[in-house]
Amino acid sequence: WISSSGSYVNKFEEAFASYCGVKYGVAVCNGTVAIHLALAALGIGKGDEVIIPSFTMIATAFAVCYTGAVPVFVDADKETFNIDVTKIEEKITNRTKAIIPVHIFGNPCNMGKICEIAEKHNLYIIEDAAEAHGAEFDGKKTGSFSDIASFSFFANKNLTTGEGGMVVTDNEEYYKKCKYYKNMCFPVDAPRVYSHENIGFNYRMSNLHAAIGLAQTEKADAYRTMRINNSKIYIEQLSDCPGIIFQKDQPNGLNVHWMNAIIIDPIKYGHTKDELIEHLKINGIDTRLLFVSMHRQESLKKFGCDCSGDYPVTDWLSKNGFYLPSASGLKAEQISYICEIIRKFKK
Repeated sequence: WISSSGSYVNKFEEAFASYCGVKYGVAVCNGTVAIHLALAALGIGKGDEVIIPSFTMIATAFAVCYTGAVPVFVDADKETFNIDVTKIEEKITNRTKAIIPVHIFGNPCNMGKICEIAEKHNLYIIEDAAEAHGAEFDGKKTGSFSDIASFSFFANKNLTTGEGGMVVTDNEEYYKKCKYYKNMCFPVDAPRVYSHENIGFNYRMSNLHAAIGLAQTEKADAYRTMRINNSKIYIEQLSDCPGIIFQKDQPNGLNVHWMNAIIIDPIKYGHTKDELIEHLKINGIDTRLLFVSMHRQESLKKFGCDCSGDYPVTDWLSKNGFYLPSASGLKAEQISYICEIIRKFKK
């Protein structure tokens, strides 16, 4: 059974939902469509607005655009890099239907405050937990705070199926809608007929990918520990290097450190971000740039998003930051080598 009809799809859905502390999981073919499916299950569409962070992977914004709704941006918090919860309410209008907090680099958002805001304004919450498998806030795992949540299992994630995603929820109605919409709107609990009442999507996950996902879920805590330990080594070895700034953990949160991002203060460090990236490359160390702010995306301007205003923290992150190697399987001596190159270049 290679196709989505195989038994491992259900097994993976049940195992991963249980890991997140929720009742239901719906496996899909990638993390972007997981967000879209979640939005569709909540009935969000044309004329609606959805609040998202300005500092995120553009997939968050694109998924909102797929529904016909409009993403509205909120700047990042300078310490956690997550959405600045103190700026959310000023972006809420009578068209706002939902908030999508993104747990950036595995650092959980302040879900306590976000839940308060959503309840006050009668808004849905859709957690974008693509980067945060196993992260926790106040002892609860990401994916369990919202009406519905989405995960990615892309190749570089803490848990991976190569390509893949998952929607998780405690709400049976949303669960059934996701199952319905992801499979071309074929009946969920009835014989297959080829008369379709709604526009559906082909977002199924194959049995092969689900089998990999089930095995990954069984090792989830081990992978989480590996990422956390790798981040500790980076922080310990670079904490005394002036001009190197790390993401700070969310208070009451458990950061699973999907990526080890650093921000360069060129005055204190003595070199720019680009100069350090080039020096690392010369020494055999690959890096990646951080996200570019949503308000600077030409595609979103063309779509009709309001890209006016200033997002200074997001621009600061984009201008001065990049990822260091972050794979779970990195050895301590490899991380030490990277840190040594960074320290020596400072000198």
